[in-house]
Amino acid sequence: MSEAGNPDTGHVDETENPIRPLLAPADGVPDLLSTPDQFERAAELLDSGTGPIALDTERASGYRYSQRAYLIQVRRTGAGSFLIDPIEHPDALAPLVEVLDGPEWILHAADQDLPCLTELNFRCATLFDTELAGRLLNLPKVNLAAMVAEFLQLGLAKGHGAADWSHRPLPDEWLNYAALDVEALVELRDAMTTALDDAGRLDWAVQEFAYELVKPTPPPRTDRWRRTSNLHTLRTPRQLAIVRSLWTAREQVAARRDVAPGRVLPDSAIITAATAAPTTEAALTRLPVFGGPRQRRQAKVWMDAIADALALSDADLPPRKQAATGPPPLNRWEQRNPDAARRAHEVRPALKELAETTAVPMENMLAPDTVRELCWQGLPQHRVADVDTWLAGRGARPWQRDLTGQPIAEALSRASDPS
Repeated sequence: MSEAGNPDTGHVDETENPIRPLLAPADGVPDLLSTPDQFERAAELLDSGTGPIALDTERASGYRYSQRAYLIQVRRTGAGSFLIDPIEHPDALAPLVEVLDGPEWILHAADQDLPCLTELNFRCATLFDTELAGRLLNLPKVNLAAMVAEFLQLGLAKGHGAADWSHRPLPDEWLNYAALDVEALVELRDAMTTALDDAGRLDWAVQEFAYELVKPTPPPRTDRWRRTSNLHTLRTPRQLAIVRSLWTAREQVAARRDVAPGRVLPDSAIITAATAAPTTEAALTRLPVFGGPRQRRQAKVWMDAIADALALSDADLPPRKQAATGPPPLNRWEQRNPDAARRAHEVRPALKELAETTAVPMENMLAPDTVRELCWQGLPQHRVADVDTWLAGRGARPWQRDLTGQPIAEALSRASDPS
């Protein structure tokens, strides 16, 4: 099928091929491996297997400050599945690191797993990301359970993804869930490879997977404290200063204890304290949340943070609104930059039409920030080659540039000559 057509994902009518529940691994739930000897034996078995290696990790988001892996699931044809506990002996993972360095990895939503695997010195040479493949096929749902059902007609048992995986010992039902996450990944990868090839998008996927391994880490957000829930209810810069100071103190406590910040002190308590602006520990501990036993033990920490904010000069208070970075909201372009508004009026509909005709989500066809920057800045020349060079400088892959270069060049030309 032409790349410009809708991809055939091989959808199967469930009335003809009912979904078969996948409730447990075919070979049973593997033992949890946590010692150097066990890691070495697992590496030997994985080395004896063939083909790509399916991987997944379980973290403790919402419970822990760090994003470390508390469990690593690995599966390879001919070797079986392995559940690796890296917590007690992270320095003993070298045999596994060596074996996994070379074969293709299969991950679902690789950007979630690669950072914590890299933290443990694992190295990925070649990647297949099933979630990203699903997006390139324009599937309506790209979660793992939906795609296993779509391509393999298997119903994947779910239910513990949001659990506290730092908990020990890990319950048997959690281990069953974890093993199932890699049970069908190899077969899913094979089925999706066929679907991508049939749709003329296998090369697109290869480019996307390669970029996933080298794309730059986005810079940290500035003024992250401004994401505190209900910050908009505060009225004065002094109140904002208290939020900033308490948020910073909470981050320090959370990092030191490796506890999710919201479990150290909820956002609602920070807003309450900023509104009340207490000047003594006694006044602070009369506020909701701060009067509890745990918060009373931390009262000096919170009161010191509040006192620091109250002592700031007016010149050192944070502004009511965060300093703008990048182009302003689109609805202000007509007034701020009419030329950019004309470009956006031409480029955005052209890309939307292209996304519809090619059945590629717009955000995968080109990063939204890239499109905004292009429309805001414009180009001196509107040749396809000029568009291609500009997009390449911002990380657009060859398939994206080949697909969008001509429509963007034509749209920019129309915008520059509105007559």
